[in-house]
Amino acid sequence: MSPRSANPSVSLAFTVTACGLALLLTACGGAGGARGSSGSAGVGDPYFPKAGNGGYDVTHYALDLAYTPDSSATLTGTATITARAGVRLSAFDLDFKGMKVESVTVGGRDARWKRDGQELIVRPRSALAEGKLFETTVRYSGVPETLTDPDGSEEGWLPTADGAVALGEPVGSMAWFPGDHHPSDKATYDLSITVPKGLQAVSNGELRAETTNSAGTRTTYRWRTAQPMATYLATVAIGHYDITRTTTKNGLPVYTAVDPKEAVASRAVLASLPRIMEWEEYNFGPYPFSSTGAIVDRRGDAGYALETQNRPFFPGAPDTATLVHELAHQWFGDSVTPRSWRDMWLNEGFATYAEWLWSEDHGGDTAQESFDALYAGTYFDDPAESEAVWAFPPGRPSSAAHISDSPVYERGAMVLHKIRRTVGDDRFYDIVQGWAAAHRHGNADTADFTKYVERMAPGKDFGGIWKDWLYGDGKPAHA
Repeated sequence: MSPRSANPSVSLAFTVTACGLALLLTACGGAGGARGSSGSAGVGDPYFPKAGNGGYDVTHYALDLAYTPDSSATLTGTATITARAGVRLSAFDLDFKGMKVESVTVGGRDARWKRDGQELIVRPRSALAEGKLFETTVRYSGVPETLTDPDGSEEGWLPTADGAVALGEPVGSMAWFPGDHHPSDKATYDLSITVPKGLQAVSNGELRAETTNSAGTRTTYRWRTAQPMATYLATVAIGHYDITRTTTKNGLPVYTAVDPKEAVASRAVLASLPRIMEWEEYNFGPYPFSSTGAIVDRRGDAGYALETQNRPFFPGAPDTATLVHELAHQWFGDSVTPRSWRDMWLNEGFATYAEWLWSEDHGGDTAQESFDALYAGTYFDDPAESEAVWAFPPGRPSSAAHISDSPVYERGAMVLHKIRRTVGDDRFYDIVQGWAAAHRHGNADTADFTKYVERMAPGKDFGGIWKDWLYGDGKPAHA
């Protein structure tokens, strides 16, 4: 994000009898079942405690959507969620905000369900055995919501002049499909979206098919994401786009979708995308996904770019530094995904440091010069921005409203630069590439990272870096 894998062990929120739970749930399906446990409504994230759900691990989402950007702006959807029960489940929750739920089935059989805030509580006809792979299908429709983050920015379903774009960090994806909306639960995706003929619909992964109905009025786009993805990285963008398909030197498909009104301003920067990818692979290791690209739409009021998997989103023509930043997230954030939102600096610190490294390698300020300017308070023109770098430690953001603040980005990058100065360039790049490889398509937290660094550089003392730069309050006494 530009400035702006297995589920954790289940925490059992409550255990009830089949009859007791039935009294709580709207009777939308069959009766009764064996006694079991209810998956928790949230995984206890320190900043978004209601996000995610306990008791199961999602392995795949199949989303079948249709949208017409007219005065009604109605989205209709069928979400089929394949998951594995972590315990014997008599009920489980899905995160889903807004819209009307029309039906829910589990294993092809009608299930009871109830809505409670952002929770869609589902009770199958019979308890799901521990380890059982099961399918839940939710049919729904309505006008999807635009949500406001704790920091005041918008996410969820964002209408545009000719369509819409869905952005999910941190929990906006629950506005357009039900699921386990926490970064600790990653899954593969098949997404189809039907729109009026003449509009395009762009998503993550690779476009598998594009078909128009016999009447010539509606076009369906089918996308597949074969590598695991956190829900906050899922996107769909609907509108008029100039589509460009190319490849990098090593044959990686590049798919860009650009609003025609942004085409001229975006052309030069997007032409550098293959070169940026080559540079990032050299520095960060093999690219973790099967395609790359970008989405550029006229949504300036979104206020931020976002590292949506495979092809980052930009609310207008990006500059080179922002493109470098969002593409670096494909390694750091998208492939190696934080275990909780407390670990946001592992995304943003790395992506910000990638900007510094690109500048260093392409005739701009060195990473040391960027570090020194931040420490001296001259990196930003606004003194308040300079002071904000020290508002809290990157490893411990002060609240959910501040996980995208400067300490997470710039001070996070400073932590990485301190590591680089301690171990030297050769070992530093071994650490960076090894970290990306060790947790490829998985989840990790800050403790995993500090242990990894210490293991990769035995004999080096990182105690001061962790104490003063990663977890320390205020500005460290010495740079």
